[in-house]
Amino acid sequence: MAVTKAAIVRQKGGPFRIEEIQVEGPRLDEVAVRIVGSGLCHTDLLARDQVLPPGAPAVLGHEGSGVVTAVGAAVTSVAVGDRVVLAPMSCGQCRGCRTGHPMHCSSFLGVNLMGGRRDGSTAYRDAAGEELRGHFFGQSSFSTEAVVNERSVVRIPDDCADVPLEILGPMGCGLQTGAGTVLNSLKPSAGSSIVVLGAGAVGLAAVMAAGIVSAGTIIAVDLHDSRLELARELGATHTFRADSPTLVEDVLALTGHGADFAVDAVGLPQTVRTAVAVLGIGGTAAIVGSAGAGQEASLGISQLFGRTVKGVVEGDCVPALLIPELIRLHRAGRFPFDKLIRTYGFDDIEQAVEDAEQGRTVKPVLVV
Repeated sequence: MAVTKAAIVRQKGGPFRIEEIQVEGPRLDEVAVRIVGSGLCHTDLLARDQVLPPGAPAVLGHEGSGVVTAVGAAVTSVAVGDRVVLAPMSCGQCRGCRTGHPMHCSSFLGVNLMGGRRDGSTAYRDAAGEELRGHFFGQSSFSTEAVVNERSVVRIPDDCADVPLEILGPMGCGLQTGAGTVLNSLKPSAGSSIVVLGAGAVGLAAVMAAGIVSAGTIIAVDLHDSRLELARELGATHTFRADSPTLVEDVLALTGHGADFAVDAVGLPQTVRTAVAVLGIGGTAAIVGSAGAGQEASLGISQLFGRTVKGVVEGDCVPALLIPELIRLHRAGRFPFDKLIRTYGFDDIEQAVEDAEQGRTVKPVLVV
């Protein structure tokens, strides 16, 4: 076992405490990665608060980037020394995985949220030797070293070696979720209209992706004026306050007939209803945000006539294909995700959490 450090949450509601831990070496199909950066995601906080599994004590974190330090004997896609981004785990065997939709894996919850490998074991133990729940979204990147299945590892292309590795971790969740929803799932045509509810990392990635495909009207909606300003900088043509009592009417008036597409990057009952309400006939709403299990949204049946509502997990992407594409778009100046990021030292994780919860930082990244 390797001795390393991790941010452990030991009770419901936190806090994250840096502790010394022990990490097993990689098994046949696993890769050991020295983490250099890890994004902090709202989902990490839902798990901290036990709105989502795996419970405590646990090593969370699921937007990691780093360098491969060891590989199992069966691993073929990466080698020691490769720069990589970590992405959610998938089983590789179900219909979704076999048809090119691994983020819609039928075992997604089991392999990403239950706190262990598929066989129930964990590679993580605390200094006393007690097991820690880990392998969160296939990785548990709030650690200086992670052991992940090969399916969760995306090699960064050699032609992108100049992109700072420490900021690339959010590609594996928030950024691929927002961008992939637009590029892979909705596929808007040039000149179409799209409404993005929530201008966090997921929503702003969707805004940037809408610009990449030359959508004509890109509307961002949020409660924070600073985030709406950033959305305009990133390509939004119009912005509205989420608390406006005339939001739906304003969108309908602006588009003339209702939006062609909507992305709900929040996942609350009211935002689901708004995503459907702003659509025109023939429109499609993608529900990608999640405020946790047990949420329900009521919709008028007549609202659904001629409209489509779909749930999208992690942008319905193949991470090994989309992540290199997004990095190359970034290098070309077309996906400036770095404008969302503020970096923090690993020991400053609680400050990063506070800034994220207060809306002061769109995407905190812990530099390990």
